[in-house]
Order: sequence, then C-alpha cells, then structure tokens
Amino acid sequence: MGRLPRFFADDFREKGVSRAIRSDTRIHGHRSTIRLAACLVGIGSDQLSIPATPSGAPWFRESKMDNASRSERSRNAAIQAALTIIARDGPGRLTLDAIAREAGMSKGGVMHQFPTKQAVLMALLDQQRAYFEEFSQRFKAENRSATAEPELAARIATWREVALKREPVAFAILGALIEDPGFLSVGRDTEAKKVDLIKAEAEDPQLALLRAAAAQGLALASLLGISTLSEKERAQLFERLLDDAQWLALAKPGKRSARRPKSPSKSRAS
Repeated sequence: MGRLPRFFADDFREKGVSRAIRSDTRIHGHRSTIRLAACLVGIGSDQLSIPATPSGAPWFRESKMDNASRSERSRNAAIQAALTIIARDGPGRLTLDAIAREAGMSKGGVMHQFPTKQAVLMALLDQQRAYFEEFSQRFKAENRSATAEPELAARIATWREVALKREPVAFAILGALIEDPGFLSVGRDTEAKKVDLIKAEAEDPQLALLRAAAAQGLALASLLGISTLSEKERAQLFERLLDDAQWLALAKPGKRSARRPKSPSKSRAS
C-alpha cells in the first residue's frame, strides 16, 4: 500500500472519511491508499463504501464522464454573469475579472471557456440567435397549415418574441455594438437567406417584405427603448401583421391560394 498523502489525512480529520472521499477530486485512483486511511482512523475496509456508477465502474471514471456537463454549466454561468454585468453596470464594466466575480468562478475558469471579452460577447449573440432560431422553427411547424406564407408568419412571430424578450437581447446587442460593431454582421448571410425564402413563397413579395420589415421595426423600437406604444398596442399590431386575411386587398393580382388565409396561432403572445 502507498503512503497516505498529507492532504488525505487533513481531509479525513476535518471532514470524515466518507465526505472526504466524495468531495476531494485529488483522491482519484488512490483506492488502496483510501483503504489504508480508513484503517488509520479506525474504519474497517468492509465498512468503507466507495461510490460507483450504475454500471459498477469506479466513481472517478464517472467524474471524468461528467466533465462536459460541468463545462457547459460553467459556460452558461459566465454568459449569464456577463448579461447581469451589462444590465447593471453597463457594457464598459464588462471584463473577465468582473465575470469571474459575478459567476463565482476563478478567472482561469472563465478564460478556459472564453479567452477574451470578445469571445464572451460573441457567445451572448450566438445564444440569442440560437434561441430565436429554435423558436422560429417550432412556430413554422405548429402553424404551417394555418397560413399560405409560413416563412413570413414565422418571421413576424419571431420579431414579436424578440420584443417580448427584449432585455436579454438588448443587453447582448448593446455590449457587442460598443465592443465591435462588426459583430452584428455575422448573421447577415443567414438573414439574407430568410428574406429569399419569404419572397419565394409570397404571392406579392414586396407586400411580404413590408410586413416583415414592420415587425422588425416594432421589435427594434422596443429593444432600443424608443417605442411609445403600450404592450397591448404592440401586441395588437403584431396580430394584424400575422393575419393574412387583412392583407388580401393590398396584394398585387396573382395566383392566390385556394384556401382562405387564416391568422396563425397566437403562440407565446403577450
């Protein structure tokens, strides 16, 4: 058996054997030394329980398997801390040190996830884009049969969701703009493709783009805090933009859908 390391003995005295074994990651792999430590403090080997995974594998292997989950938790904590700092103190106070303090992490732990402040800001924007892309896809799937223009409907509904979730989005955009205005051009190609899809499905492409642009304007005015509309008024305008039937008279003559247009469901409406 190996010699009992000093930090094992200290932990066993302060915490007790069972708690020390579970809490000290430095004990990984030292099974024989653990058993020796148990004997030294008067616990027989048959009374010592070393945690194991459901498959029976040693507990230290399970810990290694959980590294990805721990890393994701740390990443999310750092992102949330960055949002909190921008909202409370302003983008100028966003530093890796401030993120570490806010998240309760070491600076090294933050830098393991985000080497620079720019990387944090890019992650903030990516998180917002991912959320709204998932929302858009889900809205299309749920409302495809209710509208002749599902891409347009999803676009309007997504901008409505942006307006409803305005604070996190506004903080992320504000932080990115101050650090580097070029950040906001990253998703431009994706946006251009969405516009092409709206035009391709529309009977009147210009009218479709007008409705989409109106929704975008409503959301951005809300984000920037310059809107004079009440929440109720904004919600009513979004509903009119979503209602295909209200736009039929303005559409240029063309091949119309055989079914009567409907208003997509009020998913996540306020």
